[in-house]
Amino acid sequence: MSVTTPVSPPPIPDVELLRPVGRGGFGEVWLGVNRATGALRAVKVIPLRGVAADPAGREIVSLAQLESQRGTRHPHLLDIQHVGLTADHLFYLMDPADDVSGAAASTSPDYRPATLARRLEQGPLASDECFRCARQLLSGLAHLHQAGMVHRDIKPANCLFVGRELKLADFGLLTSASTQLSRIGTVKYMPPDGRMDLRADVYAAGLVLYEMLTGMPAEAFPQLGERAREIASNPRLAHLNRVALQAAQRDHHRRYAHASLMLEALERAPAPRATSRLRRATGIAAAIAAVALATTAYVALRDRKTDEDPNPPKTASPPDAVAAPANSQPRVDVNFVTDTFEANIYLDNQLLVDAAGQPLRTPCTALSLSPEPHRVRFQHPERGQFDAGTIDFREVREVSVNW
Repeated sequence: MSVTTPVSPPPIPDVELLRPVGRGGFGEVWLGVNRATGALRAVKVIPLRGVAADPAGREIVSLAQLESQRGTRHPHLLDIQHVGLTADHLFYLMDPADDVSGAAASTSPDYRPATLARRLEQGPLASDECFRCARQLLSGLAHLHQAGMVHRDIKPANCLFVGRELKLADFGLLTSASTQLSRIGTVKYMPPDGRMDLRADVYAAGLVLYEMLTGMPAEAFPQLGERAREIASNPRLAHLNRVALQAAQRDHHRRYAHASLMLEALERAPAPRATSRLRRATGIAAAIAAVALATTAYVALRDRKTDEDPNPPKTASPPDAVAAPANSQPRVDVNFVTDTFEANIYLDNQLLVDAAGQPLRTPCTALSLSPEPHRVRFQHPERGQFDAGTIDFREVREVSVNW
């Protein structure tokens, strides 16, 4: 959203406001210069009057919550250096974000604050950058959760780069996890159950990790688009995808309970060296358990739960299961999606597994399947069976079902 400069900036003590550089809630963020030191600052300015709600009052409560934790500042939370009031505005001063070019903030008219949202305009993050940013985001969020606070507005636009380090920002909706929380925030990052608690922050963080991993918008979750094959072949990216999937589960209780647990799960990723050795040893198929999705065709199969099969497919042992060995014949990659994750997949009544004999579970991409009609079934430990019928993989590349 573009920001138009008013006739004159609001007067802020000791700071000359140069121009608006962004928005946050009901307030504007300005680039300012300290009149005494010449230091650049980002200044958020919220009007005290003229709006139906009381955003300044809410923001003051949030800042008071944050102020109570100032004895334990965190390197991946944007530091608020001063909070003040004028007759007409609440304002607070922060470090300015880097420029989108990677250079430090400046008074140049071309300066644009570096946010994760702007970085994602260039596409998905490389593996190392993805892990670094994910770790920094979850580290800052875990600090808030450990202090008993909920952010309620986790999204790429609220992740800034300062000194090339990611910092979680915009604490206007911050509140205590112990209070009754209202449904407030950015809609597309809110969980479907509407419970804005610690697990809601986890849900939003899962979507942000998904966006970093795929370069796709949160609304496309959990599809992986053009990066599906790379994720399927890279155990580190596959691990990151599994973390994002669990975090963004629709079921409240299936998510990580708080960001510290999500961070611990992230840290269990294979080391980069181990990743390289594993790739050389097993190739693409060994990482297929990484949940990967891409969209080339979509089959809408809704509300078609079948009667119980008198001879339901057994959990096949690896020798009887279907793998997808690459050969000289044409093969296809097919995506399998269920609205409840972690369902086993059966093709022609045989369990679909990877090259190591491990069952593939939804959502996932199965590589190198035979391009012909197959009977597709799903088996979930809690939801039971779903018979998707016969699907012709010569025409269909994604099977998506809702129980």
